[in-house]
Amino acid sequence: MTIHSLSLIYIHLAVLLFGVSGLFGKFLALSPVMIVFSRTLIASLVLLPGEVRKPMRVSIGDLLPFILLGALLALHWVTFFLSIQVSTVAIGLLSFATFPVFVSFLEPLFFREKLSLSEILYGAVTFFGLCLVVPSFDLGSNMMQGALIGTFSSLTFAIISVLNRLLVKSHTANKIALLQNGFATLTLAPLLITSWQLPSLSELALLTVLGVFCTAGAHTLFIKSLVALRAQTASIIAALEPVYGMTFAYLILGETQSPRALLGAAIILGTTALATVRSRKTH
Repeated sequence: MTIHSLSLIYIHLAVLLFGVSGLFGKFLALSPVMIVFSRTLIASLVLLPGEVRKPMRVSIGDLLPFILLGALLALHWVTFFLSIQVSTVAIGLLSFATFPVFVSFLEPLFFREKLSLSEILYGAVTFFGLCLVVPSFDLGSNMMQGALIGTFSSLTFAIISVLNRLLVKSHTANKIALLQNGFATLTLAPLLITSWQLPSLSELALLTVLGVFCTAGAHTLFIKSLVALRAQTASIIAALEPVYGMTFAYLILGETQSPRALLGAAIILGTTALATVRSRKTH
């Protein structure tokens, strides 16, 4: 199996786990800051043994991008869960799926690559699918507010994805995930003064699942996929996240969707499939 094929497997597994993570915004009666702090702390503890066994060579100069990306990761996940808590799992996940549009324009700036018309079209079609999902464009509605917060969250993740493609050239996926989650934890720690909540035993169990599988595992797999995939390709495949999330939200939470929303989800799914096939052919 080629590195490119393995990278596609990694990205699809990561997206499945990311999609499941959206449900925790409804499962947990905790603030987004508390959820993300717990998530990144647990993920850091899980990833740490992989680096303790070998010397971690990171210079002072190298730490600055990790600190900035850690803070950006914290902002991304806080706004992601806030979007879901304000609206629904579907709105939060589908608005997040707009980040391929941002990546389409950001990636050529960082890598001096030609801006592909087909990639812009994929992103535009994905965005159109999102427009079908939002039931109302009233700024006062919870659904619209959730969509706007989710779109901002998608912008932060687009920046993280593009910059991680730079970091993966000189650092392992485990190291990148560990340092980013670690600095995300440190970024959120001061905010616990006003956001601290003591989780119940059941919430602690859910936070552990979220931290181990949907954060440490998914984050490492996503970064690992960037060894052979462009961030744009990875971002288009990540548009599958809301499809997974909506499916689980229906099966577990009973969240139903209108025919218009399902059409939007189908458009996103179809665009993702086309992008995946095109990625394999062009590679």
